[in-house]
Amino acid sequence: MDTYVIIVAGGKGVRMKADIPKQFLEIGGIPVLLHTLNNFYTFNPRFHFIVVLPRTATGLWKEIMKKQPQVIPHRVVAGGTTRAQSTLNGFAHVPPESMVAVHDGVRPLVSHATLQRCMDTAMEKGNAIPVWEIYESLRAMEEGTSRAIDRNRIRVVQTPQVFHASLLKRAFEQQGTEDFTDEASMVEKLGIKINLVEGNRENIKITDAFDLKLAEYLIQERSSVKMA
Repeated sequence: MDTYVIIVAGGKGVRMKADIPKQFLEIGGIPVLLHTLNNFYTFNPRFHFIVVLPRTATGLWKEIMKKQPQVIPHRVVAGGTTRAQSTLNGFAHVPPESMVAVHDGVRPLVSHATLQRCMDTAMEKGNAIPVWEIYESLRAMEEGTSRAIDRNRIRVVQTPQVFHASLLKRAFEQQGTEDFTDEASMVEKLGIKINLVEGNRENIKITDAFDLKLAEYLIQERSSVKMA
């Protein structure tokens, strides 16, 4: 079964407070989005890649690609006004009899072990999402007060979220999916169990300047390990 990877990078990155969208900021001279694409390609070069970008950023991406010594084959698709719409725009190019992985363009550090767990579980059970434990204490705010939450019952959701394409198609055909912020929530609305697999802690979503510095350090560490 062919696997399609939709890399969603349709946001503007307002929290980063940078002159360009965060997916185009560079780490070691390479844009974050390209780090993400390269990571998936080295895991499995047979994947089919779909990159979803803001409509106004497709020209910038083309210029970036012209400077690369090796261009990974991929389709560029214009995003929508919401995460769900951007994913749907990319999903329009996915054949029904395939696997599909949806990944945040600003998560360049998902491990290959995490990817393998996601793919294996989704192939067997129809879907899989990576999650990670929370180590800090948590409190929920409620009408001017707060209460403690049992952190052992909470998990941080990561990407890629992987599905049989036919299942994700059913999820998108439901009414009221426009405001969902991840694909697993849409699938869950069908009454289908979501299968959790172990993620990796460094699989952070780069959102602000601190995240960018942390990702730069982690990418340098990963590169030094490969060279050793």
